[in-house]
Amino acid sequence: MAMFKLILTQSRRHCLAKSPSLSTPQFLQFRRSLSSSQSESNPDPDSPPNESSRTPRSVPIQPVSYAIKPKPQSDQDRDSPESPQPPSAPRRPPPSSEGRTTWTREDIRYMKDTPSIAPVSYPSRVAPLPEDRVSASGGGEEGVESEQMEEERKKIEAEKMWRRRVFRVAEEDKVTAPFPMVIKVDKKEPKVVLDLMDAIRQVKASSKSTFDETVEAHARLGVDARKMQVLGNMTLPHSIGKTVKVAFFADGADAEEARAAGADIVGGVELIQEIATSRKFNVDKCFSTPEMMRRIGKISKILRQRGLLPDPKLGTVTSDIKGALKKAREGHMHFKMDSTSIVHVGLGKVSHSEDLLRENIGAFVNALLLAKPAGLKKASKYAGYVNSFHICSTMGPGFPVTIQSLSKVADQYNKKFLSGVIR
Repeated sequence: MAMFKLILTQSRRHCLAKSPSLSTPQFLQFRRSLSSSQSESNPDPDSPPNESSRTPRSVPIQPVSYAIKPKPQSDQDRDSPESPQPPSAPRRPPPSSEGRTTWTREDIRYMKDTPSIAPVSYPSRVAPLPEDRVSASGGGEEGVESEQMEEERKKIEAEKMWRRRVFRVAEEDKVTAPFPMVIKVDKKEPKVVLDLMDAIRQVKASSKSTFDETVEAHARLGVDARKMQVLGNMTLPHSIGKTVKVAFFADGADAEEARAAGADIVGGVELIQEIATSRKFNVDKCFSTPEMMRRIGKISKILRQRGLLPDPKLGTVTSDIKGALKKAREGHMHFKMDSTSIVHVGLGKVSHSEDLLRENIGAFVNALLLAKPAGLKKASKYAGYVNSFHICSTMGPGFPVTIQSLSKVADQYNKKFLSGVIR
């Protein structure tokens, strides 16, 4: 590598030593020859160059001049006498009226005494009143009706008579007051809250049906049906006078025991299959043994729609077959709050005595208090729980009952039937 660098250095020195310098005589002689040739071609530097070497010049553009447009004359120049006026068109002489039969619009302009057309006015026509009409038979006498008016009046009277006969409108029923008239609306007076015994008497007096109506109780509760549910059962001290049809779901020995106790319909799997096929089940109450509950799920929707699905909370799922059927025959009832927070129950017949109805209502009020949800206030038995209580017959009006009288009846029921103390 060092040898290669040495060779390059020597070669560079050799080349620089042999290169001609700018100050050599040969270079100076070449420069003089160039300057002498330039002076011969153009000896006078101030003289203009040759025409052959000059570039051709373009032809200059000549300006174009136009005539000056005269200015428009103003109003003052036109009115001045010095300004010349354009010659006016010769006026057409008016045509002579002699021998002229038709006139044109152009000719009528030069007429002096042109006849003017007066506007035509017609008298206004007003229909005469009936009393102003003149009858044809009267010969122009006023106050006499014409035959046509008499016929029209008779038609109107006949139509009025027909309407009275068809719609039975009496003369005294005609409204003489101008329309529109103010019609006074009679406001319904609020019903007076009655004592329980007075309400029972009103229910019995207002019953006017041909059949023996049921005395119903309707309690509006202060419970939100979406969050809480109120349901319970009770045994009425007196029968409501209705034959109860009972069905019992049991199998084997339990089925035989239910038939012996007086159940109307007894069955197991075959009864469930029959209900699922026909979707008909006409009974008032339904009981079941705990073993059959898992099989009833097949028809649970059908029973729930009719309010017959056995529920342990209501005591309809039990192993005590005889005791359950005995309570059902004696008047054991179930109640449940509907979606509008109202409980509806039937507690007797109108033909029953007042004391019998009072004791049945006391049993229902006591059971309603026992079914009170735990989430409500316990400061009072009824405050915030029972908002209103009505009793009525099947086809009769309802009568509100005071809460104080209901509390007394419930206490009397507890003392007489639950505590064993006879009043």
